[in-house]
Amino acid sequence: MIYSMTGYAAVAREVPYGSLNLELRSVNNRYLDIQFRLPDELRLLEAKMREFLTARLNRGKVECRLSFSRLASAEDPQHINADLLQKLLELDRAVRVALPDARGLEVADILRWPGILGADSPPAESLAESCMELLCTALDEFAAARAREGEKLKIMLLDRLGRMRHLVAEVSPRIPALLAAFQEKIKSRLNEAMINQDDDRIRQELLLFTSKIDVDEELSRLQTHLDEVERVLSSGGAIGKRLDFLMQELNREANTIGSKSVDAEVSKISLELKVLIEQMREQVQNIE
Repeated sequence: MIYSMTGYAAVAREVPYGSLNLELRSVNNRYLDIQFRLPDELRLLEAKMREFLTARLNRGKVECRLSFSRLASAEDPQHINADLLQKLLELDRAVRVALPDARGLEVADILRWPGILGADSPPAESLAESCMELLCTALDEFAAARAREGEKLKIMLLDRLGRMRHLVAEVSPRIPALLAAFQEKIKSRLNEAMINQDDDRIRQELLLFTSKIDVDEELSRLQTHLDEVERVLSSGGAIGKRLDFLMQELNREANTIGSKSVDAEVSKISLELKVLIEQMREQVQNIE
């Protein structure tokens, strides 16, 4: 299975206190970068959620957004959070001991304090299990979405591979004839210049220059890299970095073929190869 680094999933769950909503979204990134958007009362869950996501994901910039909407009926305005009230009173006394002239807390101040009205138990404790179950569900959907996108990328890459193989097969048979024609052209010019072709030095220079324009070795390496790309795609897993390296190697061979070409058709094919490689390289950046 091949996974794209681009994905999205959103799930929700009703709980006795209200509703939980969790979103996962990601884009490509060189490493795994997880960012959380959590309400303050659920911030204690971040470490456990990070550990859970790290165990399932390899690369990508991932954003995990969790929100909790408390039901209006779950909040009793007549019910005071006794623990929080006690802490506020202790802090109020401590401040007035240090600053005798300071104004003490009034009833209105206490009632406006975040969390003073509602359940006594902190949401992070009562909702932890539900949050982790929700994350597990979201991650399954998230992985499925990234797998579907990865399969599309694989199909596109295999299509480009097929087109590149066709171009290589088209140019390979031309090389021997091109080299022979080039040698005849050089010999003709030597004859016109009345230079003895049998001279060992001239013959060595001719062979050396002919070897410099011979792209048979580059085509062979290009074919080897194409086979490796196909093998890596078939193996699946976290293959993004490996494919990115192979794209660099493919581009290197295509550039060399273009620079050594003495034939317009070969130069054209070299350009088409580079266009296809660039299209593949852009998509490989999205593979985990």
